[in-house]
Amino acid sequence: MAEAAGAVPRHRWYEDLLAVLLGAMVMALGVNLYAAAGLLTGSLMGLSLLLDYLSGWPFAGIFVLLNLPFFVLARLRLGWAMTLRSAVAVLLISVLSRLTAGWIGFSHLDPLYAAVAGGGLMGCGMLILFRHRTSLGGISILALFLQERHGMRAGYVQMAIDATILLAALLSQPPLAVLLSLLGALVLNLIIALNHRPGRYVAVS
Repeated sequence: MAEAAGAVPRHRWYEDLLAVLLGAMVMALGVNLYAAAGLLTGSLMGLSLLLDYLSGWPFAGIFVLLNLPFFVLARLRLGWAMTLRSAVAVLLISVLSRLTAGWIGFSHLDPLYAAVAGGGLMGCGMLILFRHRTSLGGISILALFLQERHGMRAGYVQMAIDATILLAALLSQPPLAVLLSLLGALVLNLIIALNHRPGRYVAVS
């Protein structure tokens, strides 16, 4: 059935499914570039790793606990459908990141290239997910909520939070790794800020 004149086009269920799978695969490749180069990531995953380094508490437990209030926010403000898609995306990225490490390897990987290419891949992966009303949990849910409710650009919100987390990593990580990780976070969030904003892409799930 054709869309009514002036109506916002809707994604079909299989379009959302393919987008979540593709977005997760692109994210997983970016994560593996970072891991191979010894770089850090932002968002709740980066914060959980940092707290693991500083406290010795297990990463998995910290990551789950930090994500819970944000998934509550997703349920209350963004709906069950987005919450479920986001949970599936988080699970897929976790699984695919581990599998990708066994599928590809690097005999040589320049850290600067890893920061830019890895940040770019993760930014594109997040953009795919965002455009199908899917997040990576945690801070990305908050960034999407602030954009939808208050008009604050999701990329800029996440960029500021990621930069804060990565600067805090200077307490336990080599300064060069943190600096390159900040560059990667800049690339990632600029992709989102420049491409995911009201009117640039219009469709809902």
